[in-house]
Amino acid sequence: MKILPKLQIALDNTSLESALDSIRVVGEEIDVIEAGTILCVAEGMKAVKCLKALYPQKIVLADIKAADAGSLLAKMCYDSGADWMTVICCAPIATMEAALKEAKTRNCDVQIELYGDWTFEQAAEWREAGIEQVVYHRGRDAQAAGQGWGAEDIDKVKKLSDMGFKVTVTGGLVTEDLHLFKDIPVYTFIAGRSIRNAKDPKEAAREFKKVIAEYWG
Repeated sequence: MKILPKLQIALDNTSLESALDSIRVVGEEIDVIEAGTILCVAEGMKAVKCLKALYPQKIVLADIKAADAGSLLAKMCYDSGADWMTVICCAPIATMEAALKEAKTRNCDVQIELYGDWTFEQAAEWREAGIEQVVYHRGRDAQAAGQGWGAEDIDKVKKLSDMGFKVTVTGGLVTEDLHLFKDIPVYTFIAGRSIRNAKDPKEAAREFKKVIAEYWG
């Protein structure tokens, strides 16, 4: 039996008020609610606390992209109600291990955010350290420059999955992109603006779930 990829919404709002306006419309349609990096910078852990209080049954992610102080930042995230947190791929392995150690004591998890230059040799070290989740990005600036999803992206996502990672895919995703990944057991798809800025955000989220079910159901 295939496992359907989760649908995650990225709340990269610049204020908690606007983030709450966004999530109230679509919260029940979403599997993972992300307090995005922009929101965390703007509002801190208050945003995470509010999202978890509103949706205790949902997975809440604190997308802080930690680069150091793994244990301390993990405690802050998890004490605020986060189920997952992110660590940037250029962080020392010790930072990843410290965050993961804190996560495991609480039945939570850590994701490694793949930005910029990283190697599969490094990825093998992360797996050795017990990391299970990675997030494959097509960055916001790359999107703005018109860079689409290419064969190289798909190959990298597949290789990460073959290494045993639970792979989340993000980067300006629209429903028309999902078929590119249909032969890969993607763990989660992240959509942000394509849901938040849609004329009918709830229907946009439902359309994502419908297309996911078509390819992975």
